Amino acid sequence: MRISVELTLSPLQEDFEPRVINFIKKLRASGLQIKENPLSTQVYGDYDEVMKVLNSEIKDAFEAIDHGLIHIKIVKSDLSNYAADF
Repeated sequence: MRISVELTLSPLQEDFEPRVINFIKKLRASGLQIKENPLSTQVYGDYDEVMKVLNSEIKDAFEAIDHGLIHIKIVKSDLSNYAADF
């Protein structure tokens, strides 16, 4: 089953930028299809593979920050080729 995931890591502390950059770089290195924009990161792929990577990388990101949150949206569909038609 293919999924699309949108996520935003928000460390609630000063000097948050290096932690967000590290999180995104580790997602890029995972081999999954990644798209980024200024507000979020999208990850596309097989459910089991995506969730395995996210489980590990979210845990690592949370261990690297004092306080923070992550917003996650998961869609049961591969939206990697989505283009607005309006």
